[in-house]
Amino acid sequence: MRDAIQGAAPELLSPGEAAGIFCTAPPDPAAVGAALAGAPVDAIATRARGRRKGLLVADMDSTIVTTETLDELAAFVGLKERIAAITRRAMNGELDFAAALRERVGMLKGLPLAALEATWGRTVLTPGARELVGTMRAHNATTALVSGGFSFFTSRVAAAVGFDLHHSNVLLDDGQALSGEVAEPIQGKDAKLATLRELAAARRLRMAATLAVGDGANDLPMLLEAGLGVAFHARPTVAAAARARVDHANLRALLFAQGYHAEEIVGAD
Repeated sequence: MRDAIQGAAPELLSPGEAAGIFCTAPPDPAAVGAALAGAPVDAIATRARGRRKGLLVADMDSTIVTTETLDELAAFVGLKERIAAITRRAMNGELDFAAALRERVGMLKGLPLAALEATWGRTVLTPGARELVGTMRAHNATTALVSGGFSFFTSRVAAAVGFDLHHSNVLLDDGQALSGEVAEPIQGKDAKLATLRELAAARRLRMAATLAVGDGANDLPMLLEAGLGVAFHARPTVAAAARARVDHANLRALLFAQGYHAEEIVGAD
C-alpha cells in the first residue's frame, strides 16, 4: 500500500487494527484498490490539516444501531419481509423516501405500543458507536443523531450512546396503538442536510470541520457536503457516490480516519 501511494512510513494508530500513511498528493483510488487486492481493509483519504472534526452528524438505523427499527416493528404484524423490501429500495434511492415511509407506517396501524418497547429491547448498538461519540465529545465536538426513523428510538439511542441531541420523525398513536400515521413534515434527506448546516453554523465551523456518517440514500446529501462524509456499510448507490466508505470495520474507523490513536479513545462498547 505504501509504495502504491508513494507514502511515508506508516503511523500505527491501533495495533492490528489501523494505521495512517502520509502522502504528498491525494492517492489514486484505483492504485489503492489494486494494492489491497480484495483484502477486507478500508482505506480513507483525508487531509492532514483539520483532520479532527468539531461536529458529528450520524444516521441511526444500520449505522449507530445494527438494524432497521421500522422493519423490526413490522415483525410484530407478520410483515417484516414485505416492509424490509420497501426499506431496501427506499434506502438505495429507488423510491421517494417520504412516500415509502408513509406507506410502511400505514401498514403498522393498530400495532400495540408495547411492540415499540419490545423492539427497543432487541436493538443492538453498532460496535464502536459509544467510542466514536464519547471520544469526539471529549475533544469538544458536538454530536447529533439524525434519523428518518422515529423519536421513540432516537431518544433512547441518543441517551445510550451519549449524543448531544437527536432529530427524527414522530409516530402517531391513540394512546394504546399506532394510528398508522407519522407526524408531518417528514424528516428526510433535506432535513438531515439542514441539520448539518445549522449545527456547523451554530458552532461557527467551516464545513471542512464536519463529519457525517450514514448508509442510505437519505444520508447522501449530508455525506457529500460534510468535510468527511462516510458511507458506512452502505447501500450500493450510496457507497458508489460517497467520497469515503467503510465496508469492513466498525465505527472506530471514523476515529482512526481523524487521526486518533487507540489510547485516546474514550469508552468501550
